[in-house]
Order: sequence, then structure tokens, then C-alpha cells
Amino acid sequence: MNTVKEPITSKEWKEIGERIRGIREEKKLTQEDVAKEVGITTSYFARIERGEEKPTMDVIKSIVRTLSVKISTILPF
Repeated sequence: MNTVKEPITSKEWKEIGERIRGIREEKKLTQEDVAKEVGITTSYFARIERGEEKPTMDVIKSIVRTLSVKISTILPF
């Protein structure tokens, strides 16, 4: 039986952002450090961390690469 997963909820985006922030802080990186490496603005990255933005999968993959973690560490599924 095929089940269709609902889109990522606002609550899940907030949790994803919190995970990203926690990892970034553990690695002692600034928002600017990560944003520059990913190729996005610092303000956009800050909104991702707060769960206010829904980044593309390409941006998420770049963040994951920059933080040197598995995507499963960040995404809730």
C-alpha cells in the first residue's frame, strides 16, 4: 500500500532549523561561515535556522556538506 507523506510542516521546518543551529554551534561556526560556504546570504541562513524559510533540497544538501553530517541528522524522515 502506497502512503503519501504530507509536506514538511512548519513545526518540522523549525525542528530542522534547530538541528542545523545546534550542529553549527557545536562546530564553532558562525552563520556567516556556513552561509558563505553554501552560497547564500547570512540573513537567509538565519531564517532557515529559525524555521522561517523552506530551503530547496540543493541548499539543504550544501548545508549538510558544509557541516560534514549525514542528511538524516538534519531531516526528520
